[in-house]
Amino acid sequence: MEAHFYVYAPPTRDTFNHPEGASAKRSGYQQKPQILARKSVAQSRLFQIESLDLRFSNGEERQFERLTGADRGAVMMVAMPDPDHVLLIREYAAGFEDYVLTLPKGLVDPGEDIITAANRELMEECGVGAHRIEPLVELSLAPNYMRHRMQVLLATDLYPKRLPGDEPEPLIVETHAIEELPALLLREDFHEARAIAALYIARDRLREEKRNSATDLL
Repeated sequence: MEAHFYVYAPPTRDTFNHPEGASAKRSGYQQKPQILARKSVAQSRLFQIESLDLRFSNGEERQFERLTGADRGAVMMVAMPDPDHVLLIREYAAGFEDYVLTLPKGLVDPGEDIITAANRELMEECGVGAHRIEPLVELSLAPNYMRHRMQVLLATDLYPKRLPGDEPEPLIVETHAIEELPALLLREDFHEARAIAALYIARDRLREEKRNSATDLL
């Protein structure tokens, strides 16, 4: 079954900074530093470390280092089997040398859009597909050191469907109540900032939809 794309346009920073909207002139913003030189410092199978020589608008010069990569894009899914619960996965995190609880996620393959990628990753990691997938927000991670961006999507109206993935071992899928986020935060294995932000954003979006639905019935 094909997933449907429902457009959701959350307010941007420009909308808040300028009452007339995002198209307003961004006056008063700092001038970007000039890139004087860039070079590759190290290369691995997945990452490249790049150094940047920068000159700031006040004349100060600094050298910054950052991680670069294929920049294919990535997706993270808030998949809900019912209006009150969300699917979380338990997977091994090499950075912590331990298992963590997080949201299903993955890279966008060449030729895929984010909706197709999200549905494929759900099938690979959770054994479900979604009839309805909506973009929620775009998140970054450590922007001082990398330009990686994660597209967060809300997946509902789930159905059983499994595809083979590239995980080294089967992932454990757990179901948690989305209104019990404070309890999840007390756990030692649930600490990924992007997953936490995605769940709070999804929870608030769902609360707003319920309030609007209740208002419409009055």
